Amino acid sequence: MFVSDLLKGKRILITGGGSGLGKSTAKRLLQLGAEIVICGRRVALLEETSAELRAATGGVIGYKPLDIRDPEAVEATIAEIWAEAPLDGLINNAAGNFLARTEDLSHRALDAVVAIVLHGTAYMTLACGKRWIADKHPGNVLSIVTTYAWTGSAYVVPSVMGKAAVLAMTRSLAVEWGPKGIRFNAIAPGPFPTEGAWERLVPRKDLAETFETRNALGRPGRHEELTNLVAYLMADQSAYITGEVVTIDGAEWLTGAGQFNFARSLTDADWAEMASRKK
Repeated sequence: MFVSDLLKGKRILITGGGSGLGKSTAKRLLQLGAEIVICGRRVALLEETSAELRAATGGVIGYKPLDIRDPEAVEATIAEIWAEAPLDGLINNAAGNFLARTEDLSHRALDAVVAIVLHGTAYMTLACGKRWIADKHPGNVLSIVTTYAWTGSAYVVPSVMGKAAVLAMTRSLAVEWGPKGIRFNAIAPGPFPTEGAWERLVPRKDLAETFETRNALGRPGRHEELTNLVAYLMADQSAYITGEVVTIDGAEWLTGAGQFNFARSLTDADWAEMASRKK
């Protein structure tokens, strides 16, 4: 889909890059010539992922152990990264989420999600943004949100709150920091299966099948479909796109939003019977 050196010369940091969609994204950007830094809390996983992707792509990848909920640790890590070489892009991918009845949540459970999704994303964005502005260096921030950032969703309320705030940050800073050469965009994925997320969010196999196929295309997303979108938004060829959120969900949220979309389940016989009523 892209020329092989699309992202050559780009140094990009991916939070939560050791597994799941973050790992898939790191691999795709390496294939396109980017230099990648991944961060996360599990050192062994970061080491394993870096070695695996380095061997698979021949690309340049490093890692930094980091808990993005800790602002001092974020500042120290970003300073360390900058001492090696400035970043060109930041992908805010790290997230936390679990399925729960909201009345059962403690303040600790709420904070556990919001601290990663909102605070961690903001800490990373500020740490990189301040340096880009001081250096007059162009920057590109891409945050992974979700369609329920604007629709809302029951049973994942802390994540809803955090993702909605990240989307608001994206749109706000696109305007404020655009004149300083920094772009901000977001991607709102639908169901892209990953082992860790499905374990926490989809408790039964039958529910997983429904969750993955209730969109208009009737299937889950493939990782390469998402990572190619990430690649485009991180490339110079998308330089005029900023302040945008791109939905990639097979029309899932639109399928659920339309008042009469239930008619998708009607059979040919149902339609014929309805037509006969008009005669």
